[in-house]
Amino acid sequence: MKIRFCNGFTKPGFLLVHFEPPSFFAVRSRSLSDSTYGNLCNHKKRPGTGIGLTVQCAIANRRFSSRSLDSPRRERSSRSSSSSGRDRDRDKDKGRDSKSLYSRPSLLDMNKEKAANRAKVYEFLRGIGIVPDELDGLELPVTADVMKERVEFLHKLGLTIEDINNYPLVLGCSVKKNMVPVLDYLGKLGVRKSTFTEFLRRYPQVLHSSVVIDLAPVVKYLQGLDIKPSDVPRVLERYPEVLGFKLEGTMSTSVAYLVGIGVARREIGGILTRYPEILGMRVARIIKPLVEYLEVLGIPRLAAARLIEKRPHILGFELDDTVKPNVQILQDFNVRETSLPSIIAQYPEIIGIDLKPKLDTQRKLLCSAIHLNPEDLGSLIERMPQFVSLSESPMLKHIDFLTKCGFSIDQTREMVIGCPQVLALNLGIMKLSFEYFQKEMKRPLQDLVDFPAFFTYGLESTVKPRHKKIIKKGIKCSLAWMLNCSDEKFEQRMSYDTIDIEEVETDPSSFDMNTLMQPEREEESDSEYEEEEDDDDEEFA
Repeated sequence: MKIRFCNGFTKPGFLLVHFEPPSFFAVRSRSLSDSTYGNLCNHKKRPGTGIGLTVQCAIANRRFSSRSLDSPRRERSSRSSSSSGRDRDRDKDKGRDSKSLYSRPSLLDMNKEKAANRAKVYEFLRGIGIVPDELDGLELPVTADVMKERVEFLHKLGLTIEDINNYPLVLGCSVKKNMVPVLDYLGKLGVRKSTFTEFLRRYPQVLHSSVVIDLAPVVKYLQGLDIKPSDVPRVLERYPEVLGFKLEGTMSTSVAYLVGIGVARREIGGILTRYPEILGMRVARIIKPLVEYLEVLGIPRLAAARLIEKRPHILGFELDDTVKPNVQILQDFNVRETSLPSIIAQYPEIIGIDLKPKLDTQRKLLCSAIHLNPEDLGSLIERMPQFVSLSESPMLKHIDFLTKCGFSIDQTREMVIGCPQVLALNLGIMKLSFEYFQKEMKRPLQDLVDFPAFFTYGLESTVKPRHKKIIKKGIKCSLAWMLNCSDEKFEQRMSYDTIDIEEVETDPSSFDMNTLMQPEREEESDSEYEEEEDDDDEEFA
């Protein structure tokens, strides 16, 4: 069938159709009526600017469009061209997809690149002496240059390669995100920059901390324990590990236990300021066993609480490794068991120092200088426990002073055993006291041998006023009767007609445990932060 379209008319008025049946099918001989022919031809206007007609013809129950009526070959050609067009579109899309894969690396490629960069970082660290074995799994800088900047920053803080190897995880801290904010916060608190190096050596984990989440709450908690804001920086410098503790963990339980045994609540701030290590001590493993052992030795719990208030560092003494062995050493040097409580109460450090070498040195020195009987060393320790920490030079100077005053070696030895303080008093004050004794009191030297504690009394405050009253009243008495009593007791004695020898206290150096159990005066508590100085070797004022 051939269809001719007549175009170009302004208003199409007619359509010529010449029907020629295809040769590949038979056409029925009967003619088609006009109505039938009208049903076979449908006219449809195509969208667009021009005028076009589409003719559909139904022949032998089959429908053909005007585009496919020319030949089946054209239909197949059209389907083939359409299919090839779709294939070309798919190829174009495939090409675009392929090009996009190359523009965005695959996950495998990214992992390979990351591993290669990490290998370069490890190579750099090994080149400067850092062992990166513990850094596997830790997020590190992408390039070796960034890692170099991080290492240089740590060097500026004073940390060495050895320090970094001791805690290599510090290399996982970003300079801008971690290190700088933490150090700025510590500086604003008042922690001195000169202490940063030691601070980070002791607690490098602080560089991993969040200022808001980790550090600030701990500082606020410390202030809540009555540690003054001005003392907080010194506390952190002395014990930086406190920044890593949980607020409701060890810190709270240790403080609660101390208050429970009798430590005054108002003293807690001062105690923690002087010895913040208490905040990291476990009650059941450290504090409680030591307190209970002191009770076994004869020191009441309340007395132990007073010792902690005055010398909180005694809680740091190792019970099994130091305290118990030292108690046994004292007994080995002829210290009586009944004297142990007073010795510890007077000088708690004696149970925490390296005791045996000190005692061996003191015994050897005094045996050589004043022919001390080794068995008398225990008596000497009982009277003045601090004797164990005296240096050789001061002791020899005092012994030389006594011998120059006219005392024999035997008399000097007797004085030292009776009052070991004569080995540690201020030599200038001793000289003034001896001059007054010799020129004004005009007593024999034996009086000083019998009562060497004379040198321990204040010349202007005690010795001179009482001596003048004794002279005025015309009483002859021993130095012990005149001096070894309180001012109130002395005034009572001045009213006596006779001297009662029984009132003389024979051992002025004895220690009363009840005095230790008295609470501290208010003005002496909660003092400003001061570093405790080891003044055991200093002369007594």
